[in-house]
Amino acid sequence: MSRDEHLNDGHQTDILVGVDGSPPSRAALRWALDQARLTGGRVRAIAAWEVPAYTGLTLIPYDDLAAAAGKLLSTTVQEVLGFDPPPVEVDEIVLPGHPAQVLIDASAHAALLVVGSRGHGAFAGTLLGSVSQLCVQHAHCPVVVVRGKH
Repeated sequence: MSRDEHLNDGHQTDILVGVDGSPPSRAALRWALDQARLTGGRVRAIAAWEVPAYTGLTLIPYDDLAAAAGKLLSTTVQEVLGFDPPPVEVDEIVLPGHPAQVLIDASAHAALLVVGSRGHGAFAGTLLGSVSQLCVQHAHCPVVVVRGKH
């Protein structure tokens, strides 16, 4: 399925959540699952990946980057859900692109976007990370920013 097909397959009850494996993104996923349970929505957990600006002399195949993002997403979702079957439908989606832009694009087809307060960026002490700040400013639907445990 192409990027556009993934993004256009959304429903107005969908709750999108950005997942990068960080504690705030895990907290965001838990919040999204709880909200979906209350509203009957579907959770669409999204991991975005992009080619590093500088990779040295070694070229990293796109498939390897996508596979790594997919593994991180699946592992994170499984760890948050535990061994019980999910109480709501959870779709795992891996898309290429800058995380903020991927989430903003996907938000055009969703009821709600949930993000962690900050992820793996360089400024861990900031109140909002760059991805969450861009999503709050540009998303096409309401955004919930969930603060992770420290």
